[in-house]
Amino acid sequence: MPDLAHSLQRHDLGHLRMIAERWGVELAAPDADSAILEICQQIKNPELAAEVIHALPDEARAALQQIIAAGGRLPWVQFTRLCGKVREMGSGRRDRLRPDQNSISAAEMLWYRALVARAFFETPRGNEEFAYIPDDLLPLIPAAPPNTNPTPGRAATPSERANPISISDQLLEQACTLLAAQRLGRENIGLPAEIETFLKSLLTSAKILTPDSQPDLERARAHLEASRSAALSQLAQDWLFSATHNDLRLIPHLQAEGNWQNDPLAARQFIMRQLQKLPPQIWWSLSAFIADIKQQNPDFQRPAGDYDSWYLRDVNSNEFLRGFEHWDDVDGALIRYMICGPLHWLGFVDIATPEADAPTLSGSAFRLSSWWPALLAGTPPKGLPPEIETIHLRSDGRVGVPLASPRAIRYQIARFCRWEESTAHEFRYQLTTDSLTLAHSQGLQIGHLLAILQKNAQPVPPNIIRALKRWEAHGSEIRTSEAVILRVRDPEILDKLRQSRAARYLGDPLGPTAIIIKTGAAEKVLGALLEMGYFGEIFSHI
Repeated sequence: MPDLAHSLQRHDLGHLRMIAERWGVELAAPDADSAILEICQQIKNPELAAEVIHALPDEARAALQQIIAAGGRLPWVQFTRLCGKVREMGSGRRDRLRPDQNSISAAEMLWYRALVARAFFETPRGNEEFAYIPDDLLPLIPAAPPNTNPTPGRAATPSERANPISISDQLLEQACTLLAAQRLGRENIGLPAEIETFLKSLLTSAKILTPDSQPDLERARAHLEASRSAALSQLAQDWLFSATHNDLRLIPHLQAEGNWQNDPLAARQFIMRQLQKLPPQIWWSLSAFIADIKQQNPDFQRPAGDYDSWYLRDVNSNEFLRGFEHWDDVDGALIRYMICGPLHWLGFVDIATPEADAPTLSGSAFRLSSWWPALLAGTPPKGLPPEIETIHLRSDGRVGVPLASPRAIRYQIARFCRWEESTAHEFRYQLTTDSLTLAHSQGLQIGHLLAILQKNAQPVPPNIIRALKRWEAHGSEIRTSEAVILRVRDPEILDKLRQSRAARYLGDPLGPTAIIIKTGAAEKVLGALLEMGYFGEIFSHI
């Protein structure tokens, strides 16, 4: 940063005299250049600096420490938002109002004491304007006393932690369901929308899903065949260190528009650093945690405190959320989403809601889980069940896959079967000709299915083995279809109908008094019968 002499170059003699007065320095210089030399010679005194800084109000001293903590400079917009405005005024108005004596903010107090200056510096994003402490004054500023309460937020109240929701490894089953559904091209697979969106992004970032949303065969197999603890640990690491998985763009009530960019990895790592400050086994208030970050580090995901260039629309109000006034709706919402969403789904934190039926994303309290240390370190957490349950195969082709069955096996079963509604204890499927035909079209072989069933579903009903082998050899041997049937009381009526102009609407006979009517021709046949003097009865039948 520039030194004090360079920082004072832009000021006129009137401004320099105000600075000297704030430091209790007699200034005899007749012009600005001479005044700068006098000020620099007199105020760079450690004892004088300590005295002047000690006399500052608490908020001004805190502002200095914020700049020091940021490396000696802060973006000007961030500095003025945190510490107040520095009024722009000409020399005449300045001399009348005397802002050095009647400062409206901590920033203005520091400005008229030359403890803070203003300049443009080159950054990776281009030239940006900063507030900074001149290099030769920086060593004279006493260090702040250590923070005796470094943890962000406060402990949760009993009402905030009223309904705890413990961690689980359910995300592994949901990932298995999603991978099978993507392979089959299925939609409406029964996952909560926020979970499905999160998993698609995370699995794509981890390259388990390809860019066209299909499972990468090798990576998907490795994920599904890994132990539950190893698979969960790997997903947690994929999320922690992904630069492409973007949590901000997954918040349910926000819609991102335009080509602006944010840094999801930097924001995620900041939140993790804040969580690492918290003692384990204590419930923390989520709203207080968010409020503390807003006060201490509001720009954790905003380059140079920019609150105007990101176009995020609230899907409920249709309002664009630009400006710091929408911090809670965007930045605060990101913290809430990350804790109640990914961090909970992946097993890092338990959460609690104030009401038993409240959505998990509206959690009010959280605590570091028993899996936190292992997941943070990238090691498999303990306590996840082994995948050893066998499959239940019934003689009618129904398949039950318990939750503790191997996920790799369920993934294969799901590709051969029609999906039925699951229960709390098992996933349910049904072998059908349509599901077998779809599996065959994707290159799956009946022999592979038989091998899976014979190894994982003991015993396999003999009729299922015979039916699968016959289907492989001959395809479907029995077909059912919906038909419209005409039934008459006397066979003579059917004979007359066959000789009428309606004969072309008749299908296969089903006996002397019943016949199939071709699709869409029922009313025409009824009209022909009425012309012949008969009322007929037509009904649908399978």
